[in-house]
Amino acid sequence: MSKISLDRILQSQGFGTRKYCRALIEDGDVLIGGVVQDNYKTSFDTEGLVLQVFEEEWVYREHLYLALYKPADYECSRKPSHHPGVLTLLPEQFSWREVQPVGRLDHDTTGMLLMSDDGPFIHAQSSPKRHVPKVYQATTHDPVTPELIAQLRAGVQLHDEPAPLAALVCEQRGEHQLEIVLEQGKYHQVKRMLAAAGNHCSALHRSAIGGLELASLGLQEGEWCYLTPEQLALLAPV
Repeated sequence: MSKISLDRILQSQGFGTRKYCRALIEDGDVLIGGVVQDNYKTSFDTEGLVLQVFEEEWVYREHLYLALYKPADYECSRKPSHHPGVLTLLPEQFSWREVQPVGRLDHDTTGMLLMSDDGPFIHAQSSPKRHVPKVYQATTHDPVTPELIAQLRAGVQLHDEPAPLAALVCEQRGEHQLEIVLEQGKYHQVKRMLAAAGNHCSALHRSAIGGLELASLGLQEGEWCYLTPEQLALLAPV
């Protein structure tokens, strides 16, 4: 891997403009291997590089692959309108790197949200052609019935869809609880399918994407983590 000047490295990691990154370096706020680096022209191999900026360590990452446990009342938008955006739950420099949600969850929906600054990865996980299964836990207003499950498995017609949409899996988990697996990813799909089947979605939680389960990540609401290569392998290949 070719070497890159320190100011370019900091800029690529989201620490600000080139001018600001040079100022950080010249002010002695950047260390590598415990040594202050005050020459922004110095080049480094980025493989395994660990930066210390304002006494906090940051591992160099060409791209970011994150999982966030989204709380309720956060919008999956870079320009939220009525609620805080999910980017406010991440370090500020991730915004500089143009990290964005992979797909969307409604503001009142909780659960796993993937986020990245890698375009091909975002496309692979969100493209309906990839048929990435997503697992939801839905709380219904009215009790779950065998007829409701049968309708969701067989397919229900939504207003703006040319053909009925069916759940890949639909199983009862309680009197008012359903586990639904979808792979289409349509707008408000779970809520609209339940409404079309004569019930109402009172609460919704996404518990897994592909083979990656939120519970395996050990996150609390509002927390995030970097995804390991092993965890990324459980998602759709890029």
